[in-house]
Amino acid sequence: MSDTNAVIAIYESHQAAERAVKELQRSGFDMKKLSIVGKDYHTDEEVVGYYNAGDRMKCWGKWGAFWGGIWGFLFGAAFFWVPGVGQVLVAGPLVAWIIGALEGAIVAGGLSAIGAGLYSVGIPKDSILRYETAVRADKFLVVAHGTEADVKKAKDILLTTEPAEVAEHDVKPAVQQEAHV
Repeated sequence: MSDTNAVIAIYESHQAAERAVKELQRSGFDMKKLSIVGKDYHTDEEVVGYYNAGDRMKCWGKWGAFWGGIWGFLFGAAFFWVPGVGQVLVAGPLVAWIIGALEGAIVAGGLSAIGAGLYSVGIPKDSILRYETAVRADKFLVVAHGTEADVKKAKDILLTTEPAEVAEHDVKPAVQQEAHV
């Protein structure tokens, strides 16, 4: 049984993505195997900020309650400015994958930082383009990874939360993908 699998669900709103994360948590899914990606919005009339308080990221502004709640469930958080997308917030292990891809110069063929992180763990490029487009269109990604059994459990749960789209991936790290090209 492979231990490198992922399921990615696309949600139309932050409320829908948050419900999915809460349902995964309620169902006992390991929150260390879960990431969320979405654009950050603010207006000039509101103070927007982020800071780290021990092991928790704090946020305020228009989306502060949403991201603060998500960061309470997930481990690791980052803010990126992605050309062509704008301000993007990422929580969960995808943060480390993005940073690793950027530091390792795995940014391949026009992929954004988000795409590079997904590509580095083996998500196929054609799927990545769909996910990048979803984030550009103000949608949210919920990414669960782990063993085949973990991913099946996550997919079954995510399907009950009415995502716009959900796809399972048997991933091959970027090094293996390049070898097969």
